Amino acid sequence: MKSKRFKNSNDLQLLGRFFTYLRPYSRYVVGALMAIPFATGATLLVPWLIVTIVDDYITKFNQTGLMLLVGFFASAVLLGYVADAIYTYTLQKAGQLAIADMRQDLFRHSLTLPRTYFDKHPIGITLSRLTSDMEAIGESLAIGVLSLVTDLIKTIALFVFLFYLSWKLALVILLLFPVIYFVVSLLRKKLRYYFNLSRESLASATAFLQECLNGIKTIQLYAAEKKVLKQFEQKNRKFFHSQTRSNIYDSTLFSIIDGLTSMMMVLIIWYGTDQIFEGAITIGVLIGFINILSKIFIPIREFAQQVAVIQRALSALQHTNDLFSQTSEDEDDGDVDPKVAIKLSRFQELCFENVSFKYNEDGMTVLKNLTFCLKKGDRIAIVGATGSGKSTILKLITKGYGNYDGSITINGIELSSIPKKTLLSSISMMQQDVYLFNTDLAFNIALNRPHVDQKKVQESAEYVYAHEFIDQLPDKYGYQIIDNGKNLSAGQAQLISFARAIAGESELILLDEATSSVDSVTENMIQKAIEKIFQEKTVIAIAHRLSTIRNSDMILVMKEGSIIEMGDHDSLLNQQGYYIELLDKMTKQSA
Repeated sequence: MKSKRFKNSNDLQLLGRFFTYLRPYSRYVVGALMAIPFATGATLLVPWLIVTIVDDYITKFNQTGLMLLVGFFASAVLLGYVADAIYTYTLQKAGQLAIADMRQDLFRHSLTLPRTYFDKHPIGITLSRLTSDMEAIGESLAIGVLSLVTDLIKTIALFVFLFYLSWKLALVILLLFPVIYFVVSLLRKKLRYYFNLSRESLASATAFLQECLNGIKTIQLYAAEKKVLKQFEQKNRKFFHSQTRSNIYDSTLFSIIDGLTSMMMVLIIWYGTDQIFEGAITIGVLIGFINILSKIFIPIREFAQQVAVIQRALSALQHTNDLFSQTSEDEDDGDVDPKVAIKLSRFQELCFENVSFKYNEDGMTVLKNLTFCLKKGDRIAIVGATGSGKSTILKLITKGYGNYDGSITINGIELSSIPKKTLLSSISMMQQDVYLFNTDLAFNIALNRPHVDQKKVQESAEYVYAHEFIDQLPDKYGYQIIDNGKNLSAGQAQLISFARAIAGESELILLDEATSSVDSVTENMIQKAIEKIFQEKTVIAIAHRLSTIRNSDMILVMKEGSIIEMGDHDSLLNQQGYYIELLDKMTKQSA
């Protein structure tokens, strides 16, 4: 199911987009609509029975048949409750099912967003879109907007009945409706503005909280609690002020409508009493009028509240729409030319030709005219100072970034024309920053890939020398990972990432070699694993270990985004250039 993406638009279009998710559950909506005639009929029957009972029985002291009408009255009230309950339940069910689909669709869409999106947007913002915004839409639309349908039908029917009873009294009521419309229209805009501001500030505070909780140890280590608390206080206060303003306008709107309702009731009693004295209407008609008036102004008062609720929903809808509007990667991943797929099935070579890259159009050039080729079975090491562009090369190869200048080809096919899923099926990436899921260790190696069974998981672990420590863990491969691997050492986590990459049976390995300090046992395992991978795989490595560099067929020496030297270890030593300076720094750092 593809994401339903839309451009910014007005309120009706935003609501229309929600109803596109409601369409699959139209049977529930139809069931709710079938309850409306019964609910409306019961609503009209009650005041009619009141008028009849008062005028034909109570004022005439006539008891014949009165109990029968009272029975009808009770039945009408019960019918109204049952019909309203069915209507509300079926609409809420349809609404919640639609929200569940929308949340699923939004999460699916989020998984397809390019890594550049997550570089620019805090995870907490996206999390807020998937949680609090969806909750606001669910509460508001499933209960508020959908209930307006029956309220509107009932209100129109009651007004028709009012004109039937007394068109003069009905016209008195209509006098206040322009005032109500003006008040609602004026305050609605203010509500929308402050609800938008409130949701944005909440999302910002949520993102900040997530960052702080993820980095809580660093905050405590550097005694930064007061500074962090002050920053959160500012964000929290901004949310408080925007929420307070929206509450002020919300309560003002409700109070004005409630006050107008009371004024209308007094006006009707005054004018209606005069009409009774003139003989224009009966007492039963006035009592029925007051009963209908209370029924009419209940949805009008609720509408004043629903305006606030709807504005909150529309604000949340706009935010989720903004996320839906973000461009996905490789949406047509299944439409791969069979000839291209065959050509890509076995890795032969990767070539950069005059490749340059900027993170954005106005930014500095990160990579400058890179040209090199990697053949099957070759090992390339990339060395250079921090910020020289080493990691960007790997990100371009894995399509983490696009819009490069020049040409990057795999087996002669331009990288930009290769669907990402097809590309990543033949490439494995070993990262410094290892992410482990909070489940068993076997899953963290297999990652639910169909071709990676339990036997393959163990073989991959043995290949990178991880099986030795795994075999000593409780439950072995069933060992439960906690909080992104907090119950493992940094070296053990990295060995699991090595096994994860090997299990994919990729022909090209990209290695962002670790520099973190680990214990001597796992350091030795990591070193042995890297040496084995270098001997048996096609590898591009961001290298920090001298042994990795020496074992490479070719070394790319990077400086300020350019390859300034290229060759094997011995030839670069003979050049007496920048490479020797880098080796000297590595030697001092490892000493």
